[in-house]
Amino acid sequence: MSITRIGTERRRMSKCVIHNNTIYLCGQVAKDSNADIKDQTQTMLDKVDDLLEQAGSDKKHILSATIYIKEMKHFSEMNAVWDAWVIEGYSPARACVEASLARAELLVEISVIAAIKN
Repeated sequence: MSITRIGTERRRMSKCVIHNNTIYLCGQVAKDSNADIKDQTQTMLDKVDDLLEQAGSDKKHILSATIYIKEMKHFSEMNAVWDAWVIEGYSPARACVEASLARAELLVEISVIAAIKN
């Protein structure tokens, strides 16, 4: 079985790995880490959309999502953006945990596993 890697500019990780028709995205964060939680969540999800498209999939094919949020006080605001983004009937399995992120200004990060579109 072959393994395809997308976005290998950084030595320590690939942005996306495809194996056995399954897509694994590395943790995605906001484009603007100084934005509020809603904007950080939206731009993070936009990056997920872009990577899934490059890998031959879309958000309808997400199997699992793990969301890391800096502080649970932002949970409802993050969920408002998430709920508007997820297509009804295509909600993935999801976990959300409070975590320290790589940079202090980051408020949210997501890791996604998806299937390739048939």
